[in-house]
Amino acid sequence: MRKNIVAGNWKMNNDLAATRTLISELESQVKTSSAEMMIAPTFTNLLEASKLLKESNIEVIAQNMHFAENGAYTGEISATMLKSIGVSTVILGHSERREYFNEDDAILKQKVEAALENNMRIVFCFGEKLEDRKSGNHFNVVENQIKNSLFHLETESWKSIVLAYEPVWAIGTGETASPDQAQEMHQFIRGLVNTKYDDLVSENISILYGGSVKPANAKEIFSNPDVDGGLIGGAALNAESFMAIVNAF
Repeated sequence: MRKNIVAGNWKMNNDLAATRTLISELESQVKTSSAEMMIAPTFTNLLEASKLLKESNIEVIAQNMHFAENGAYTGEISATMLKSIGVSTVILGHSERREYFNEDDAILKQKVEAALENNMRIVFCFGEKLEDRKSGNHFNVVENQIKNSLFHLETESWKSIVLAYEPVWAIGTGETASPDQAQEMHQFIRGLVNTKYDDLVSENISILYGGSVKPANAKEIFSNPDVDGGLIGGAALNAESFMAIVNAF
């Protein structure tokens, strides 16, 4: 049975003091929930966050990683480095990494393989831009992003994959994705996985929605049968907002 997951991507926000404060606020509000909770602080605060949440049911995850184990890659972080501080889940393929740092499907395929070789879980992101949606090419874009980076994997590897659909056109553009549009794409994604693999894989893969989920729309979005949670950006930087989204389940 697939899990409900709410993951907060803090992006390049919060210094050490702010990280400690937000974690303290989250811990004070955590209640029993049917959703698995994750937060992704910046690299410099992962170790501290891991220590603070060691006994918590909130998992600390990384925002990115390199595909190499080590070497002359200035400024990069490897899977083994993350594992060494207790981080075993990583976000890969986020739209901002694709857009600003030119990460393509081939690079992400290498990153996926490196994460799996190190027994890490992956939150794999993908999604179309506004021009793709308006031209009706959104299904093709999403299909290619998934196929090119993930469809070489053996069935067993999918136990370590969480999918996260990000309609880039609905993030900071003024455009809004409806719950029906989210369900339509999530249903398409699950069917795509089913066609390549089988019912066991497709029905057990969690597919998160990353299109500006907020407390006001979380319950409606999460009520869709193929939406298993959210990858949260701005709303994850406020403990009350994030927990309201978690509790939308």
